[in-house]
Amino acid sequence: MTVTVAALRETAAGERRVAIVPEVVKKLRASGVEVLLERDAGVSAGFPDDAYEDATFDDAEAVLARADLLWCLQMPEASRLAGLRRGSVLIGALQPHRHAESLQRLAGQGVTAFALELLPRTTRAQAMDILSSQAAVAGYRAMLIAAEHCPKFFPMLTTAAGTIRPSRVLVIGAGVAGLQAIATARRLGAQVEGYDVRSETREQVQSLGAKFLELGVDAAGKGGYARELSAEERAAQQQALADHLAGIDVVVTTAAVPGRPAPRILTQAMVEGMKPGALVVDLAAEGGGNCELTHPGEQIDHRGRTVIGPLNLASGAAFHASQMFARNLQHFSALLLGEDGVLLDFDDELLARSCVAHGGEVRFTAG
Repeated sequence: MTVTVAALRETAAGERRVAIVPEVVKKLRASGVEVLLERDAGVSAGFPDDAYEDATFDDAEAVLARADLLWCLQMPEASRLAGLRRGSVLIGALQPHRHAESLQRLAGQGVTAFALELLPRTTRAQAMDILSSQAAVAGYRAMLIAAEHCPKFFPMLTTAAGTIRPSRVLVIGAGVAGLQAIATARRLGAQVEGYDVRSETREQVQSLGAKFLELGVDAAGKGGYARELSAEERAAQQQALADHLAGIDVVVTTAAVPGRPAPRILTQAMVEGMKPGALVVDLAAEGGGNCELTHPGEQIDHRGRTVIGPLNLASGAAFHASQMFARNLQHFSALLLGEDGVLLDFDDELLARSCVAHGGEVRFTAG
């Protein structure tokens, strides 16, 4: 039985990525899978229709009607979900905690849906880890934004006008995004420090040529995430961090947990205690922000300090972000493709943990 994998042009505001790229089409076709895309689906990401030599194109309605597996970057809008047929499978970054109504609609239509941001953080799931792949892009982009808006050079420069001291950059959070931000700041020549409440990240920070900032708090948790700090730990952390921030030019914050509000790390008073001209780029803006002054999607000036809350940073490097995302989806979809078509084995932990709708029921519970 031939399976059809399909993708639509993404319609969310500011979204430029595409869920299927030409190199992945070739791999799918080599395994006997048909590939169907909406016309111009990849144009915004740098992939015109003629780059997809082995794919078929049609309008959105026809794509939805024929799709066995529909790949997506974000949850499709209601009018598009209505076109999915019973028994089809939706795979992508579905943000189920934000889309309860859409999940109900999918379940009512008999569609199975997988939100890949719910995959467990195991070795086997690494090739399917959309959070990590897109966080790497976001960390890179966040530091470029910081370099652009910082009123100082990042590197040390020796000129006829004298020597320019390097900027001091602090990255808070040493996950994938934070480590990529650190690496990017180092490439740009800044003096870089990294901080994370998980002390085991020290070696990773130092391996990139940055200094690990010690604040006397260790809060390693389960699943690769930090546990919630106690009131005493939080107070100690914030006092030590506030003291240190007085000498920092740029802070990039990256602390986030999917499906939960971002932890507040920087208070208004802490920002006010930074140097005039200092800059905060809050990569966690979509979750409310790590900084008390963050306004998602906006750049604000607060008493001579700038706070930027960028959204959907990965879309800003849509070409490579799409390539990485499509590879993640390809690896996950391989779990579903058998000789007899689409197979759903919920004894497989990866399928069971990421499934948010199946058999007429919503399988996602927030919390």
